[in-house]
Amino acid sequence: MALFLKANWEDIIMANYEIDPAILLPFLPKGVELDLFNNKCYISLVGFMFKNTKIFNIPIPKFGTFEEINLRFYVKKTENNTIKRGVVFINETIPYPVVAWVANKLYKEHYTVVPTKHKKIKDKENQSITFEWEVEKKWQSIAVTSLYHTENMENESLEQFIYEHYYGYTKVNEYKTEEYKLQHPSWKTRKVLQYKIDCDFEAMYGKSFAVLNHTEPEAVFIAEGSAVGIEWKRNKLKFE
Repeated sequence: MALFLKANWEDIIMANYEIDPAILLPFLPKGVELDLFNNKCYISLVGFMFKNTKIFNIPIPKFGTFEEINLRFYVKKTENNTIKRGVVFINETIPYPVVAWVANKLYKEHYTVVPTKHKKIKDKENQSITFEWEVEKKWQSIAVTSLYHTENMENESLEQFIYEHYYGYTKVNEYKTEEYKLQHPSWKTRKVLQYKIDCDFEAMYGKSFAVLNHTEPEAVFIAEGSAVGIEWKRNKLKFE
């Protein structure tokens, strides 16, 4: 299968919040349903490094490495007795307008552009990484200090549930959904020692998510990451 995009995703922080499913229903693409873990619905604030990006195997000079911040939730689609587990993005934030334009134009995604930066400090035992982005002239951030040593995720854990969704679903409109597939191995994770989140969810994502301003994450994870591919083929699902 031809790959539209190749990149390395590194230091993938996931701050995971339990959320009322009713909040997500207006954003749910047609043809999929919310994917729950232990009967709980989750949404994740994500920060990571997008590195060495290539589109159709062509490097993007000057714009191929950047920070991405996104807000996503979890869905599933049953097809021929097979469950496809995927994610839906409320918004994806990056610093380069040209990259956002390509993603929005070709993939009908929800990219926006704001200034971003990051800082990473590591030694033999620990690493600290902070992702920052500017909204309404205020810098916001997500930061994690973790052990540097990596481990495999435990089977059937919340951590595995959060990271191992290999499809993306885009709500084009009330009757059209697009489905695409991601390729990457199961990631190794690092034990989180402490975290700090400074995010105005209402300013960033709208009034629907203001409740997260007063909600503590149930868990915060960080994965090492890997090379990632996004397949060019998109299944266009139409409903009456």
